[in-house]
Amino acid sequence: MEKAYRGTLLEVTQGDITQSLTECIVNAANSSLLGGGGVDGAIHRAGGRRILDECIRIRNERGGCPVGEAVITTGGNLKAKYVIHTVGPVWNGGTGNEAEKLGNCYRNTLLLAAKNGITSLSFPNISTGIYGYPKDKAAVAALETVIDYVENNNAVMERIQFVCYDRENYDIYLQGLGALISQ
Repeated sequence: MEKAYRGTLLEVTQGDITQSLTECIVNAANSSLLGGGGVDGAIHRAGGRRILDECIRIRNERGGCPVGEAVITTGGNLKAKYVIHTVGPVWNGGTGNEAEKLGNCYRNTLLLAAKNGITSLSFPNISTGIYGYPKDKAAVAALETVIDYVENNNAVMERIQFVCYDRENYDIYLQGLGALISQ
């Protein structure tokens, strides 16, 4: 499904984010930036050594990436030219400002993308895997943050894609986007 909203095409797809045809894909990274499981591992495997080398350089300069922040690397062997790595929060029952932290992941990613002249990007479902964030709550935080960004940044992004690996997230995002943008 896709919806045009204030000059930005918002899309919900189901599949493998490493195959996305946007300028940039977003990695749900861990704070070490050294790869891991889930989408993080898939991106590092598909993108190759150049991504890891740049992550190591960033880690050596900055000490990693805190929750809610974002850093950018090459796309390596991916179809995407860039990867923006952001660290989502671990779900602790909603008592640790998780919604704000997750919103910061999306907001800081979009700001970093705009700073680097990126006009199309693909997001995974950040924090909904081993970090345990409830999928419905994560979708609300993601969609509301992205829509707020589009409303307040004069169509800097031409295309924002939500790539859902599983059917449950796909259905949640379809319903959520449809409810937030009624056209």
